Amino acid sequence: MNKKILLLVCSFSFTALAEEGGSGHYMPGSMSSFMDGVPAGQTFITRLNILDYQGSYEHSLPFAGIEAADVDVSSKAIGLTMLYRPDIDLGENWSYAFSATIPYVDMKVSADVFTDSGDYRKTDSDSALGDIILMPLMINQHVNADLNINYRIALYAPTGSYEIGELANTGKNFWTVEPTIAAVYLGQKNGIEASVFAGVDFNQENDDTQYKSGIQAHLEGTFAQHFPLWGGLAGAGVTGFYYKQVTGDSGEGANFGDFKARSVGAGPTLSFVKKAGKTDILTELKWLHEFSTTKRVKGDTIFLKVMAKF
Repeated sequence: MNKKILLLVCSFSFTALAEEGGSGHYMPGSMSSFMDGVPAGQTFITRLNILDYQGSYEHSLPFAGIEAADVDVSSKAIGLTMLYRPDIDLGENWSYAFSATIPYVDMKVSADVFTDSGDYRKTDSDSALGDIILMPLMINQHVNADLNINYRIALYAPTGSYEIGELANTGKNFWTVEPTIAAVYLGQKNGIEASVFAGVDFNQENDDTQYKSGIQAHLEGTFAQHFPLWGGLAGAGVTGFYYKQVTGDSGEGANFGDFKARSVGAGPTLSFVKKAGKTDILTELKWLHEFSTTKRVKGDTIFLKVMAKF
């Protein structure tokens, strides 16, 4: 198996709801496989990320300063990730990279809204820039031909569209810092992949709503078998994730109390890698179904990633 398959790229995520709605900046399951690693050698990578999320929630949620219930969410997004691994020597088997992801999000949210002037059904939609993801520090430890250990820091910047009282916001209106550690095993001889990613999100307060979401932790992974196909390398397996808010919400606007969210999901993953001239083209398609959730929208996510490594 070609070692270049291990020259990988950072994660990409989109918002499904405002943070007060029980979700964080990080989209569960978006960073979980060999496609999301850190390059071991000098390279420039571009990646197109496409997401479709459909979900619903029957109970009440705090939404951008208002209370809403019986929520239906449709979110589609496309984003561009650019990553550069410079020729910087950090010592034997260590490498450094940095990246940025620019998302464009199309959202539609319907819910029963409760206000002082009355209760009514409200539908909002918005299409705009999302919150840009910066990864200024991405470090890879190349343990051996089959195993890489990744360390990174992500910053989610409040660049997306946000308005109090609106159900559909493409941004969250606060910063998030997200350290992550990952182990990516991809057997050169047996073709087996076993990838595990663990991260924690630390959120700043939303100044417009005085709402500060608690710390969220997420664990996701992929187990797959890779095999030669059509002159390239195909992969088939399963991806799963566990997402949990580990501390309660706070601030003057946190009228719902701790409001700790949790989600568990899994689904099939397919991948294909092939050379086009001197460029490696990597694609990945996965569907993730949330089968156990608490205090957040429950639904299905389709991720498509197309990556070129120059």
